[in-house]
Amino acid sequence: MLNRRNIYTLLLVLFTLFSGSCSSPKYLGRTNIPDRFIKNPAISDSHIGIAIYDPENREYLYEYNSEKFFIPASNTKLPTLYAGLRYVGNGIPGVQYIDYNDTIFLKATGDPAFLLNSYPDQPVLSFLQCAEKPLVFIEPPWETRALGYGWPWNFYLNYYMPERNPFPVYGNMIMWAQRDMEGLDNDVMITYIMSDPGHRWPVEIKGSDREKFEIARPVTENIYTIYPGLDGERNLFVPYVTDGMKSALELLQDTLRKEVGLVPARTDLPGRFNTVYSRASDSLFRPMMVYSDNFFAEQTLLMVSNHLLGVMNEELLIEYLLENDFSGMPDKPRWVDGSGLSRYNLFSPRSFVWLLEKMKDEFGFERISNLLPTGGEGTLNNLYNDEKGRIYAKTGTLGGNAVALSGYIITMQDRMLIFSVLVNNHNKESAGVRNAIQDFLREIVYRY
Repeated sequence: MLNRRNIYTLLLVLFTLFSGSCSSPKYLGRTNIPDRFIKNPAISDSHIGIAIYDPENREYLYEYNSEKFFIPASNTKLPTLYAGLRYVGNGIPGVQYIDYNDTIFLKATGDPAFLLNSYPDQPVLSFLQCAEKPLVFIEPPWETRALGYGWPWNFYLNYYMPERNPFPVYGNMIMWAQRDMEGLDNDVMITYIMSDPGHRWPVEIKGSDREKFEIARPVTENIYTIYPGLDGERNLFVPYVTDGMKSALELLQDTLRKEVGLVPARTDLPGRFNTVYSRASDSLFRPMMVYSDNFFAEQTLLMVSNHLLGVMNEELLIEYLLENDFSGMPDKPRWVDGSGLSRYNLFSPRSFVWLLEKMKDEFGFERISNLLPTGGEGTLNNLYNDEKGRIYAKTGTLGGNAVALSGYIITMQDRMLIFSVLVNNHNKESAGVRNAIQDFLREIVYRY
């Protein structure tokens, strides 16, 4: 028979055991997890889709509108990543060439990292610099547009929407820098503007009392107007008009200090083209996913299209992938671009779960998890810090329209789950929606 002291001791032991079994009880509540998430004021008036899947037992733990379609924003980069992993191979083709008679003929491949400062090793540049014969590009099989279907036309000056083209140079952007001249008297200030790379396009600097340093140009012309600002030293990254290969060749000639020609497509060249590889594929795919690089994603689809179909046409490639690699996807999506900039993209949560499981099975979880951000990293910066190494996921945001997160969870019991949470038409600050999703997924981590 237990006395009061024994009962107290027993209760204390039971409480200690219970407390130890929940690593983070502050995330756990009494009500059903999905119900509490769906009723969160940050998203309660939104369209919500949830799919949480256990691949080992091949069963869904939670589903809510998992079969319905949502605008996925940058979650669209997940099928783009699959296409890159499946068809690009381990190395990014930088340029193809054939040495014929007195000329080196070149083929563009769509590599987006040529002459980017973040990639100091530039094998293609070295190859072109060392070439002793004239360089001539063959007109590429370009069958699409500089801007994607459904992209917001008035975003054309924003750094996250560079134009697409067959042969990107400097990321298809100009960095404009506002600098204060040093070494002058304290009461003297001179501000000057410079660009990287240098170019020969028309530039007009207009004096103004603007608070912010700004750059303007027409939609279809490389004619720039610079408005110095009162905001000190600043850098602005502004896309330039590609005009097919025209702008790329102009910049390339200035960099190489020699002529580079362009000729119509030819079929009379003997032999096979050689390939100069620019870098390991994952060195491109990782920033595409961790930092959600739209340009890398768009060019990845074009590289795959060029390799697989012989033309650069994302529409034809998407059609091919949906009919072949993605034919088993539970809900056939509407997929129109590589990055997710378009609001015409529509995917269901369970289709993302299906895709993530396919990627894990085909390429291995170790590789895929290394390409996705985890807590406190990239686009998950300031999110899931306590779950670093337990959540690997692709984010997605279109202001006021869509917040998305799809990926993998390693629970406290080392159980792998695959999830997709899509929220549309929230009409609130995206940060609040992201925090609501974070609270929800944290509960999954600690409950399972």
